[in-house]
Formats: sequence, C-alpha cells, structure tokens
Amino acid sequence: MPAPAVPEITEDTLHESIEARTESLVSLRELGPPDLVHLLKQNRSNPGRHIGVYHHVTGVDASSSASLAAYINTLTYNKEQGPTAGNKITEGIYCCYNAFSRLDMRVHVTIPGTVESYCVDERGEKRKATEELWLETYLCSVLRAYSYADDGSGDTIRKIMGVRRFNPVTNTETEHRFLSAAEHLFFRGWQVGSDSVVQVPNNVSNHLTAGLLKYFHTTGRFASAINLFEKLRSQNVEVSSLLSRVLFMGNEEVQGVRVLYEALKESPMDYVMLDTQAEFLMRKAMAAPTAEQKEERLNMALGCADRSTIAAPSEFGTWARLAQIYVIKEDWENALTILNSCPMFTYQDKDAPLMPEPKDVYLPTLPETRLDEIDSEPESRQYEQVDSSLLNLRAAAYKGTFKQAYAILTEMTAKIGWDQLLKIRSNVFVMEDEYRSERQEPSAAPAARNPSTDGLRGSPEPTNGEHSDEEGDGEEKPSKSDADSTAPTLTNGKEASSVEKPEHTIDPGEVKADAIQSDSNNTATTEEHLSRLNNKRLCERWLDSLFMVLYEDLRVYTIWRTQMAQYRAQSMQYKKSAEEWEILGSLAERLQHHDEAVEAYRACLSLRFSPKALTGILRVYEKQKNTRETIASVIRLVAWQYRWYSEFSPELLYTIRTLIEDEGAVKVRSIIQATSLSQSVLDLTHHYAALCHTFRSSGTEG
Repeated sequence: MPAPAVPEITEDTLHESIEARTESLVSLRELGPPDLVHLLKQNRSNPGRHIGVYHHVTGVDASSSASLAAYINTLTYNKEQGPTAGNKITEGIYCCYNAFSRLDMRVHVTIPGTVESYCVDERGEKRKATEELWLETYLCSVLRAYSYADDGSGDTIRKIMGVRRFNPVTNTETEHRFLSAAEHLFFRGWQVGSDSVVQVPNNVSNHLTAGLLKYFHTTGRFASAINLFEKLRSQNVEVSSLLSRVLFMGNEEVQGVRVLYEALKESPMDYVMLDTQAEFLMRKAMAAPTAEQKEERLNMALGCADRSTIAAPSEFGTWARLAQIYVIKEDWENALTILNSCPMFTYQDKDAPLMPEPKDVYLPTLPETRLDEIDSEPESRQYEQVDSSLLNLRAAAYKGTFKQAYAILTEMTAKIGWDQLLKIRSNVFVMEDEYRSERQEPSAAPAARNPSTDGLRGSPEPTNGEHSDEEGDGEEKPSKSDADSTAPTLTNGKEASSVEKPEHTIDPGEVKADAIQSDSNNTATTEEHLSRLNNKRLCERWLDSLFMVLYEDLRVYTIWRTQMAQYRAQSMQYKKSAEEWEILGSLAERLQHHDEAVEAYRACLSLRFSPKALTGILRVYEKQKNTRETIASVIRLVAWQYRWYSEFSPELLYTIRTLIEDEGAVKVRSIIQATSLSQSVLDLTHHYAALCHTFRSSGTEG
C-alpha cells in the first residue's frame, strides 16, 4: 500500500505555525488538535533562503521520540512536486499533544544531524520529556486517530485542511501496546475529558473509554476487550458497565446480563450500569416476538431508566434514554415531559488547529486514487448555486445534546404526525396566549375563544420571524407562501392539509417575574386565575426553539415534496443543483423519511460525486443486505478518502468486517476484484479486507 500523498501548506513567515500552536495550548480542552509536522526547506539555488511548510497528521506511532523522528525521515524520500519542489529538507519539528499532562511533546530533527525531544507547557516553557509522558502521548495519539477519523461522509476531512490520517493499530502487536497503555492509564481517563453529551467525566465515561469501545466495535476484537475489562473490573466495579457492553457486542448476552446483575447488587445506584441495562432491555423489546413481551421488557427498561435519572439527574444521557423508552411505548405526553427535563450542555467541538493565513497551499493527488467521478468533484462544486432557504436550516448544524434531543422529537413526529404533536404539546405545556388569557379577570376573558386551540391554528398574520418567500434557483415555482397553504404534510403516512406554525409557549422567566410582582402587590388572585394551568408544565426555551426549527424543516420538506409532485404530474423535470439535492437528502434523513432521502441522494450523485450522499445510500444498502451495491459504494468512498490523505476510516473498516462475517472473505474479495475500476483503486479496499484477515475476524478463516 502506498502512503497517502503529502499536502504542503507554505508559511508566510518562518515558524509561524509552531508559534500559533504554542499560543493555542492554553485554550485546548479536549484531546488536542491533530499532530503538526513542520519542515524547513532550503532553496538549492539559493542556500541562504529557507521556506517553512507544514501539514497535520493522525495515527503516527508517538510512543517515543525515535518513532516521530522516523516519520520526518520518511518525508525526505517523498517525490517532491508543487511550489517547493527541488528544495532540500534541512529541519523538521513534530508536535504531538499530551492531553493527560496538558503538554505539547516535540521532536526537533536536524537533517543530517541530531534529534532533540522536549515538551512545551501552556506558558510556552520547555520541559524535559520523560518515559511516562511519552506513554501518555502515545495513548492520546491513538485516541485522536479514532476521534478525528472520518465516517465516510467527508464532513471531518473538510473541517481541517491538509491532514494525513493513518491507522494507529494495524496488527495484534500494536494492539497489545495500545491496550497495555490503556490499562496503565485507565483510571486517569477522566483527565482527557468526555463527549459533549456527558456533563461530568468519570472512570467509565470519558474519551479514553469511548475510544476503546470504538476500537473494539470497529475491529471486532471482543476477546481482547473482555480480557482488558475483566482485569480492570477487579480494581473497580464501575468497569462492569464496559465489560457488559463488549459482551453484548460479542453476542455474549447471557454473560453480559450476569455481569450487570452482580455489579448492580454491589453498586445499585451506578447510573452508567443502569443506563446500559435500560439500553439492552430497550433493544430486546424492539425485537420481541409478541406485544406482551415487548410491553414487559419496556416496563423493565422504564424502571432502570427512571432509576438512572435519580442516580444522575444532571446527565443528559439518562433522561434521553427515558424519553426514548416512552416514545417506543407510545406514551407521547410523558415522552415530551421527560424531553423537556433533559439537561442541555453547550457543545464543545474537537480541538482544531488555529493557523495564520498561509502563503500557498498544495494539495497533491496520488496517481493510485485516480477515479474520474471523484477527480471532477471539486471543479463541479465551484459553480453550484444553493437556495438560501436550504442553507438556513438550523437543524443541520445541531451537535451534541441538541442533536440527540431533536432526533427524539423528529421520531415522535414521524410516528404520530406534526398536527398530533402540536396537540400533545398544548396539552403538556402552558401556551403563551393561554397564560395571558388566564391572567385576565374572568369578566374580561373572551368567551368564544379557546387559547389552547389558538396555539394549534397558527398565526393568521405573518410574523417578523418568517423567512423570505423567494426561491433562488430561477425556475418557475409556486412561492413559499402559496406552498404553505397547499403543501401536504405526512401524518401517519397520509397527507394532511398544511404544516401549522406552532405558537410559542410562555417564557418561564416571565412567569417567575409575574409571581414576584404578584407577591410584592399582595395579590391573592393569581392562583385563582391560573387554576386551570396547575396540571401543565412550563416549556424550556430550548425545547420551544426546537419546535420552531422542526417547523422550518417540515415546511421546506413539504414544499419540496409538493413541487416534486406538481412537476411529475406535468411530466416536467424537477431541477436542483447537486448541493441542493445533498441538503434535501440530509433534511429527509433528519425527518426520518428514508426513501425520500435516498431519492435525493441519488439525484445528487447523478450530477456529481458526493461522499455524503453516497454514505447516506450506503446505510440503506447495509440494512437491505445488498452486498454488491454496498461494496461498490465502499470502494468509491475509500478511494475518495485516500484522495484526501486518509487511509483509515473506522466506519468503512467496520462495514468491510461485517460484510466478511456475513459473506466470507473469499466472496467479498471476489466482488471487489470483479468491479470494473482500476486495480490501484481496488487495492485500497483490498487493504481493508487484509486488515480483517490480520485481526482474524470471523469469516476470514481458510
């Protein structure tokens, strides 16, 4: 396998990238940014002139200064092209962040000459690099490789320019080193932080455990996982939740249940174990053969989830699990009430490098990745126009807790329809008009008006918050105001009249202010006037906002589907740019209309290559067990990733591994080889299959 090409970003001022990295150390909060490799090049015709270039990298062995120096040495053999071609590398600096000790480990290589290793703290001061610090750095580098890996869609690759991504664990020997380091530092894992949906990192909820579980899920090395967590469980019973999870992954469900049962007797209020139990029971309920068994398992899951919210009331995951169970039970009012109780956290994105504006950027293409449909992608994107209404869909930018809460809300909408959801919302929460009406004197209250149903009808007059009614693609289409009155919405598979705009619920802050004012005036009538609202709750501002965002998604979606139907009825072609089709596919997928999502993604791919669209279709092929189409999609995604310097995607490796488990390695290799693409492109996917053979995955025997 050839190594991915080496991108080059040229500095405007020598060493400015190193200085920028040093300045950013104090602001790092997660695992740290990808490793930085800075090279100093000497002009052959003018030895006194030097040029500084750099690129980023993940997955390089960072266990010692020698291994990082070796990486810099490999760059000296690279066939140089681009603006700095013909220049000689005289120095190299490799920077790798240690999230445990919050230090930047650096190796300075002089070519030819010496290797110096040291570390830099948050104040920019040099310190000595010890063996323990290198062990921490190595573990962080492996976790970053999995954390910064792309899922196939290209979203991660596009975030940071010029990152080479390598697989940090390529055989059983490197696996042993990784798991040994993880075991040694396991109970310090909370120091490296956690995913944004976890409020307080602990021994079993942090970036280290998330990385371990992702590694085991990707490679299927469950025996190694069980061995690791068995040893750690003897030191702390909390690890039982991780042990049970890998037992469930490896289809050892009986043993996994036993582990949880014994551990919960010892630690009955461990919220992670309770949540693991609730998740398992929820999955078993979904697969139950009868309605009675499903109900029984859901009730058991409900008990575990309810108890986990008591054990950890400030954690989002416990409340979200409880809401999911109520959704499966079709107890919509409780589902909405629990969703409203979820503690929401500000999303903390992965640490990214903050670099000054470069003088030049060179992004070479490796000949082995040449594929016409992929190579034409960047050029075709430049001339695409996108309707502003599609660019302004806020739900597409949701991350962390808000993304998960929105998914629960869209699942409810997909099952019961928007109109029914609004009715349940007005039954559960205090609506703004309803609150104001109840505060009026009984004699002054309008007799022929029901404020609760006013919240369902929508505003008769347009509000300041509504968007422009213009369409941006230049085609003759109905305006959005017209489409709003005629566009159908899917309600339990049937078309309803329109998508109603939800009225706002009352602001909890306003209610509090009213109560304070009432107390200060010694007024005794407030409780009397609000007696009918005693059984309702105040809706959190963030959930009220989510309803408005969902309304926008549904409005755009129904306009799209109405226009599609109108054009088909007139035997006309419905035209959109590839970017617009990609956004519409993502929109339909968010709203859980999977057939419509595939339709949009296919339309996108008919115009140009899109890794995001192809990844969306790949998920459908996997569910359908369509082996040939799955492999054809994976081959193209692997080639696209390699084109942008990534030889490793855990999700694509997982797809190949599960295909080999189901169909056998010989059949999968044969289908790959039978594809009518160049051999160099096919070899990239063969490399993933070879990894499965190295790890002795199921289906590779013989």
